[in-house]
Amino acid sequence: MTSSPEAPRLAARALAAGYPSRRVIDDLDLELAPGRVTMIIGANASGKSTLLGTLARLHPPLAGRVEIDDADVRGIPRRQLAQTVGLLPQHPTAPDGVTVAELVGRGRHPHRGLLQRWSAHDTARVDEAMAWTGITDLAERPVGDLSGGQRQRVWIAMALAQDPRILLLDEPTTFLDLSHQLEVLDLLSDLNRERGTTVVAVLHDLNLAARYADELVVMHAGSVIAHGAPTEVMTAETIRRAFGLASLVMPDPLTGTPIIIPVPSASASARVDGAIPARP
Repeated sequence: MTSSPEAPRLAARALAAGYPSRRVIDDLDLELAPGRVTMIIGANASGKSTLLGTLARLHPPLAGRVEIDDADVRGIPRRQLAQTVGLLPQHPTAPDGVTVAELVGRGRHPHRGLLQRWSAHDTARVDEAMAWTGITDLAERPVGDLSGGQRQRVWIAMALAQDPRILLLDEPTTFLDLSHQLEVLDLLSDLNRERGTTVVAVLHDLNLAARYADELVVMHAGSVIAHGAPTEVMTAETIRRAFGLASLVMPDPLTGTPIIIPVPSASASARVDGAIPARP
Protein backbone atom coordinates (compact mmCIF):
# COMPACT_ATOMS: atom_id res chain seq x y z
CA MET A 1 0.00 0.00 0.00
CA THR A 2 1.16 3.54 -0.62
CA SER A 3 2.86 5.51 2.14
CA SER A 4 0.80 7.93 4.20
CA PRO A 5 1.83 11.53 4.87
CA GLU A 6 3.34 12.31 8.24
CA ALA A 7 1.15 10.87 10.98
CA PRO A 8 -0.87 13.36 13.05
CA ARG A 9 -0.31 13.76 16.79
CA LEU A 10 -2.95 12.31 19.10
CA ALA A 11 -3.04 13.49 22.71
CA ALA A 12 -5.21 13.67 25.82
CA ARG A 13 -5.05 16.84 27.90
CA ALA A 14 -6.30 16.86 31.52
CA LEU A 15 -8.75 14.20 30.38
CA ALA A 16 -11.58 12.88 32.56
CA ALA A 17 -13.67 10.08 31.09
CA GLY A 18 -16.21 7.47 32.06
CA TYR A 19 -19.79 8.07 33.20
CA PRO A 20 -21.52 11.11 34.71
CA SER A 21 -21.90 9.20 37.99
CA ARG A 22 -18.42 7.62 37.96
CA ARG A 23 -15.17 8.82 36.52
CA VAL A 24 -12.98 5.98 35.27
CA ILE A 25 -10.18 8.35 34.20
CA ASP A 26 -9.38 11.67 35.84
CA ASP A 27 -6.89 14.39 34.90
CA LEU A 28 -4.95 12.21 32.46
CA ASP A 29 -2.29 13.68 30.19
CA LEU A 30 -0.91 11.51 27.41
CA GLU A 31 0.82 12.12 24.09
CA LEU A 32 0.96 9.14 21.74
CA ALA A 33 3.99 8.86 19.50
CA PRO A 34 3.01 9.58 15.88
CA GLY A 35 3.97 6.91 13.38
CA ARG A 36 4.79 4.37 16.10
CA VAL A 37 3.18 1.28 17.66
CA THR A 38 1.87 1.93 21.18
CA MET A 39 0.40 -0.81 23.37
CA ILE A 40 -1.82 0.07 26.34
CA ILE A 41 -1.65 -2.46 29.17
CA GLY A 42 -3.08 -2.69 32.66
CA ALA A 43 -5.30 -4.79 34.89
CA ASN A 44 -9.02 -5.20 34.27
CA ALA A 45 -11.01 -2.02 35.02
CA SER A 46 -7.87 0.12 34.86
CA GLY A 47 -9.43 2.37 32.19
CA LYS A 48 -7.77 1.03 29.02
CA SER A 49 -10.89 0.60 26.90
CA THR A 50 -12.44 3.80 28.29
CA LEU A 51 -9.34 5.70 27.22
CA LEU A 52 -9.34 4.16 23.74
CA GLY A 53 -13.04 4.89 23.20
CA THR A 54 -12.61 8.48 24.35
CA LEU A 55 -9.62 8.98 22.04
CA ALA A 56 -11.84 7.76 19.18
CA ARG A 57 -14.65 10.17 20.23
CA LEU A 58 -17.02 7.31 21.02
CA HIS A 59 -17.43 8.80 24.50
CA PRO A 60 -17.42 12.53 25.17
CA PRO A 61 -14.87 13.64 27.76
CA LEU A 62 -16.26 14.57 31.17
CA ALA A 63 -13.48 17.17 31.37
CA GLY A 64 -10.38 18.08 29.43
CA ARG A 65 -9.99 17.28 25.77
CA VAL A 66 -8.62 14.94 23.11
CA GLU A 67 -6.51 16.61 20.45
CA ILE A 68 -5.33 15.78 16.96
CA ASP A 69 -2.53 18.11 15.94
CA ASP A 70 -3.58 20.49 18.74
CA ALA A 71 -7.21 20.65 17.52
CA ASP A 72 -10.00 19.50 19.87
CA VAL A 73 -11.61 16.45 18.23
CA ARG A 74 -15.05 17.73 19.25
CA GLY A 75 -14.64 20.47 16.66
CA ILE A 76 -13.60 18.13 13.83
CA PRO A 77 -16.46 17.12 11.48
CA ARG A 78 -17.38 13.45 11.87
CA ARG A 79 -16.45 12.45 8.32
CA GLN A 80 -13.11 14.25 8.50
CA LEU A 81 -12.35 12.55 11.82
CA ALA A 82 -13.22 9.14 10.35
CA GLN A 83 -10.76 9.80 7.52
CA THR A 84 -8.04 10.29 10.14
CA VAL A 85 -8.87 7.85 12.96
CA GLY A 86 -10.03 4.25 12.54
CA LEU A 87 -11.30 2.16 15.44
CA LEU A 88 -11.56 -1.62 15.74
CA PRO A 89 -13.69 -2.26 18.85
CA GLN A 90 -13.33 -5.23 21.15
CA HIS A 91 -16.29 -7.23 19.88
CA PRO A 92 -17.24 -6.07 16.35
CA THR A 93 -20.30 -7.70 14.80
CA ALA A 94 -21.19 -8.08 11.14
CA PRO A 95 -24.75 -8.19 9.74
CA ASP A 96 -25.99 -11.68 8.92
CA GLY A 97 -25.01 -12.82 5.44
CA VAL A 98 -22.66 -9.94 4.65
CA THR A 99 -19.70 -11.01 2.53
CA VAL A 100 -16.08 -10.17 3.17
CA ALA A 101 -15.91 -7.74 0.23
CA GLU A 102 -19.11 -6.00 1.34
CA LEU A 103 -17.87 -5.54 4.88
CA VAL A 104 -14.45 -4.27 3.80
CA GLY A 105 -16.23 -1.89 1.41
CA ARG A 106 -17.97 -0.24 4.35
CA GLY A 107 -14.62 1.22 5.27
CA ARG A 108 -14.98 3.58 2.32
CA HIS A 109 -18.06 5.34 3.74
CA PRO A 110 -16.14 8.28 5.26
CA HIS A 111 -14.67 9.09 1.84
CA ARG A 112 -17.97 9.19 -0.04
CA GLY A 113 -20.71 11.80 -0.01
CA LEU A 114 -24.34 10.89 0.61
CA LEU A 115 -25.14 10.74 -3.11
CA GLN A 116 -21.67 9.92 -4.37
CA ARG A 117 -21.43 6.74 -6.40
CA TRP A 118 -18.98 3.95 -5.81
CA SER A 119 -15.84 4.70 -7.83
CA ALA A 120 -12.96 2.80 -9.34
CA HIS A 121 -10.79 4.38 -6.65
CA ASP A 122 -13.03 2.87 -3.95
CA THR A 123 -12.73 -0.54 -5.58
CA ALA A 124 -8.95 -0.19 -5.76
CA ARG A 125 -8.70 0.71 -2.07
CA VAL A 126 -10.87 -2.24 -1.04
CA ASP A 127 -8.89 -4.63 -3.24
CA GLU A 128 -5.66 -3.24 -1.83
CA ALA A 129 -6.83 -3.65 1.77
CA MET A 130 -7.90 -7.25 1.15
CA ALA A 131 -4.61 -8.06 -0.57
CA TRP A 132 -2.65 -6.45 2.27
CA THR A 133 -4.43 -8.59 4.88
CA GLY A 134 -4.32 -11.77 2.76
CA ILE A 135 -8.08 -12.23 2.42
CA THR A 136 -8.61 -11.70 -1.33
CA ASP A 137 -9.58 -15.36 -1.78
CA LEU A 138 -12.29 -14.92 0.89
CA ALA A 139 -13.97 -11.96 -0.82
CA GLU A 140 -17.27 -13.69 -1.63
CA ARG A 141 -17.56 -15.73 1.55
CA PRO A 142 -19.97 -14.72 4.32
CA VAL A 143 -18.08 -13.23 7.25
CA GLY A 144 -20.03 -15.45 9.64
CA ASP A 145 -18.53 -18.58 8.07
CA LEU A 146 -14.93 -17.60 8.80
CA SER A 147 -12.62 -18.61 11.62
CA GLY A 148 -11.76 -16.13 14.36
CA GLY A 149 -8.38 -15.31 12.85
CA GLN A 150 -9.88 -14.80 9.40
CA ARG A 151 -12.63 -12.56 10.76
CA GLN A 152 -10.11 -10.39 12.59
CA ARG A 153 -8.14 -9.89 9.36
CA VAL A 154 -11.40 -8.89 7.64
CA TRP A 155 -12.10 -6.24 10.29
CA ILE A 156 -8.56 -4.92 9.98
CA ALA A 157 -9.01 -4.80 6.18
CA MET A 158 -12.17 -2.74 6.65
CA ALA A 159 -10.23 -0.33 8.85
CA LEU A 160 -7.45 -0.14 6.23
CA ALA A 161 -9.98 0.60 3.46
CA GLN A 162 -10.94 3.61 5.56
CA ASP A 163 -7.37 4.92 5.00
CA PRO A 164 -6.87 6.08 8.60
CA ARG A 165 -3.61 7.67 9.65
CA ILE A 166 -4.25 6.56 13.24
CA LEU A 167 -5.61 3.07 13.95
CA LEU A 168 -7.00 2.27 17.41
CA LEU A 169 -7.66 -1.37 18.33
CA ASP A 170 -9.27 -2.70 21.50
CA GLU A 171 -7.89 -6.15 22.33
CA PRO A 172 -7.44 -7.26 18.69
CA THR A 173 -6.08 -10.69 19.69
CA THR A 174 -8.77 -11.71 22.20
CA PHE A 175 -10.09 -15.27 21.69
CA LEU A 176 -7.41 -16.03 19.08
CA ASP A 177 -4.94 -18.88 19.46
CA LEU A 178 -1.27 -17.99 19.69
CA SER A 179 -0.47 -18.42 15.98
CA HIS A 180 -3.34 -16.12 15.00
CA GLN A 181 -2.36 -13.60 17.68
CA LEU A 182 1.11 -13.41 16.15
CA GLU A 183 -0.39 -13.15 12.67
CA VAL A 184 -2.52 -10.15 13.65
CA LEU A 185 0.33 -8.41 15.48
CA ASP A 186 2.74 -9.01 12.59
CA LEU A 187 0.14 -7.48 10.28
CA LEU A 188 -0.17 -4.37 12.46
CA SER A 189 3.61 -4.09 12.70
CA ASP A 190 3.93 -4.29 8.91
CA LEU A 191 1.20 -1.67 8.52
CA ASN A 192 3.07 0.70 10.80
CA ARG A 193 6.48 0.07 9.24
CA GLU A 194 5.44 0.26 5.60
CA ARG A 195 2.73 2.94 5.75
CA GLY A 196 3.71 4.95 8.81
CA THR A 197 0.25 4.47 10.33
CA THR A 198 0.11 5.20 14.04
CA VAL A 199 -1.10 2.02 15.76
CA VAL A 200 -2.52 2.14 19.29
CA ALA A 201 -3.79 -1.14 20.74
CA VAL A 202 -5.07 -2.37 24.09
CA LEU A 203 -3.44 -5.74 24.76
CA HIS A 204 -3.69 -8.21 27.63
CA ASP A 205 -0.62 -10.34 26.90
CA LEU A 206 2.25 -8.45 28.51
CA ASN A 207 5.01 -10.35 26.72
CA LEU A 208 3.47 -9.81 23.28
CA ALA A 209 2.86 -6.15 24.10
CA ALA A 210 6.52 -5.74 25.04
CA ARG A 211 7.66 -7.56 21.91
CA TYR A 212 5.63 -5.56 19.38
CA ALA A 213 5.42 -2.09 20.94
CA ASP A 214 7.67 0.87 20.28
CA GLU A 215 6.10 2.40 23.39
CA LEU A 216 4.03 1.03 26.27
CA VAL A 217 1.39 2.88 28.27
CA VAL A 218 0.77 1.21 31.63
CA MET A 219 -2.51 2.09 33.37
CA HIS A 220 -3.71 1.58 36.92
CA ALA A 221 -6.95 2.88 38.46
CA GLY A 222 -7.56 5.32 35.61
CA SER A 223 -4.07 6.81 35.59
CA VAL A 224 -0.97 6.32 33.47
CA ILE A 225 1.72 5.05 35.83
CA ALA A 226 4.41 4.44 33.19
CA HIS A 227 4.95 5.41 29.56
CA GLY A 228 7.96 4.74 27.39
CA ALA A 229 10.02 2.09 25.63
CA PRO A 230 9.34 -1.49 26.78
CA THR A 231 12.89 -1.94 28.11
CA GLU A 232 12.40 1.14 30.32
CA VAL A 233 8.80 0.54 31.37
CA MET A 234 8.63 -3.21 31.96
CA THR A 235 10.15 -3.46 35.42
CA ALA A 236 9.19 -5.69 38.32
CA GLU A 237 8.09 -2.59 40.25
CA THR A 238 5.81 -1.40 37.45
CA ILE A 239 4.25 -4.87 37.16
CA ARG A 240 3.71 -4.91 40.93
CA ARG A 241 2.01 -1.49 40.89
CA ALA A 242 -0.16 -2.21 37.87
CA PHE A 243 -1.15 -5.82 38.55
CA GLY A 244 -0.30 -6.50 42.20
CA LEU A 245 1.96 -9.24 40.90
CA ALA A 246 5.47 -10.26 41.87
CA SER A 247 7.51 -11.05 38.80
CA LEU A 248 10.90 -11.54 37.24
CA VAL A 249 11.69 -9.47 34.15
CA MET A 250 14.40 -10.65 31.79
CA PRO A 251 15.38 -10.15 28.12
CA ASP A 252 13.80 -12.35 25.47
CA PRO A 253 16.70 -14.41 24.02
CA LEU A 254 15.33 -13.88 20.49
CA THR A 255 14.31 -10.21 20.48
CA GLY A 256 15.89 -8.66 23.56
CA THR A 257 12.49 -7.30 24.59
CA PRO A 258 11.35 -7.87 28.18
CA ILE A 259 9.76 -11.14 29.25
CA ILE A 260 7.64 -11.15 32.40
CA ILE A 261 7.65 -14.32 34.51
CA PRO A 262 5.17 -14.29 37.41
CA VAL A 263 6.61 -15.35 40.78
CA PRO A 264 4.33 -17.78 42.63
CA SER A 265 3.02 -16.70 46.00
CA ALA A 266 4.30 -18.50 49.09
CA SER A 267 1.15 -20.61 49.28
CA ALA A 268 1.39 -21.52 45.59
CA SER A 269 5.06 -22.45 45.96
CA ALA A 270 4.27 -24.63 48.94
CA ARG A 271 1.48 -26.34 47.06
CA VAL A 272 3.84 -27.10 44.19
CA ASP A 273 6.34 -28.53 46.70
CA GLY A 274 3.65 -30.72 48.20
CA ALA A 275 3.54 -29.00 51.60
CA ILE A 276 -0.05 -27.90 51.10
CA PRO A 277 -2.41 -30.41 49.49
CA ALA A 278 -4.22 -29.14 46.41
CA ARG A 279 -7.95 -28.75 46.69
CA PRO A 280 -9.99 -31.29 44.75
